[in-house]
Amino acid sequence: MSGDALAVRLLQLLDADDLDAAIDAGLADFDARTCASLPAADLKRLVQAQRKLLGAWAARERHRARKARLARKAEELRARRQAAAAPAGEARKAALPPAAAAALARARQRAGGGAP
Repeated sequence: MSGDALAVRLLQLLDADDLDAAIDAGLADFDARTCASLPAADLKRLVQAQRKLLGAWAARERHRARKARLARKAEELRARRQAAAAPAGEARKAALPPAAAAALARARQRAGGGAP
């Protein structure tokens, strides 16, 4: 399809508010330099529609990248918190050496306090 014929088809689709069909017909790849006989106002409309489409696609990609980046950061934070919490819990359990813990348990037993 020649540049002018494609431009006319794209304009018809845009006028019919059928953006999906215009995309399928090649709006994103449209090259205004291939249109020799199209009026300047029509070319301007096509270029504006193309820029709007490409801008929307770029915004969508930025949004997806941001969403992935935030998810990655949240996962890293969760992993850091989990890693920081695990050794603290283990440290509390093993605060006394085994021999001292056994001696404390025997002393509590003799005192009648029983095991904790």
